[in-house]
Amino acid sequence: MTIYVKEAIREEPIQTIETILSEMDGVERALVDLTDGEVKIKYNENLVSEEQIKHRIVQHGLHIQ
Repeated sequence: MTIYVKEAIREEPIQTIETILSEMDGVERALVDLTDGEVKIKYNENLVSEEQIKHRIVQHGLHIQ
């Protein structure tokens, strides 16, 4: 899945995103594009849902566009 996170153009929010996603069961990989805040997430749909991933990001004060 691909989402855009408003704050994902700076180093600190990117580290936050990578950390919280790597801690989630079922998230295999997250790649962040610094230029536009694009976050590509590879995950196992049997272990975690798209909504759970989005909710976790928003819980940490980040904004999905």
